[in-house]
Amino acid sequence: MANNMWILLALVAGTLITRFLPFLVFPAGKETPRFIEYLGQKLPYASMGLLVVYCLKGVHVTTGSHGIPELIAVAVTAGLQVWRKNVLLSISVGTIIYMLLIQLVF
Repeated sequence: MANNMWILLALVAGTLITRFLPFLVFPAGKETPRFIEYLGQKLPYASMGLLVVYCLKGVHVTTGSHGIPELIAVAVTAGLQVWRKNVLLSISVGTIIYMLLIQLVF
C-alpha cells in the first residue's frame, strides 16, 4: 500500500510539473524565444509525418489487402486536412474509414 502511495505522488508531481513549468519558464509579459516559436510551427508537421511512417511501416503490398485500405484512409485523411484544416476531424474520419474498410470490406 505504501509503494502505491509513492507511485501516486510521483505521478501527481510529474503531471503538475509538466502543466505549470511552461508558465514559469515563459511568463506572459516576456517574449517567447524564437527557437520555441520555430518548434511550435514545425513540430505539428513532424508529428504527423512520424505518425504516417509509424502507421504504414507494417503494410506489405505483396500480401493481404495489398495496402489498399491504408492508402484509402491516408487519402481521406489528407484530403480532409487540406479541405477543412482540422486535425481532429481528419484523423478521426481517417481512422473510422480505415476501421470500416478492414472490418467490412477487406
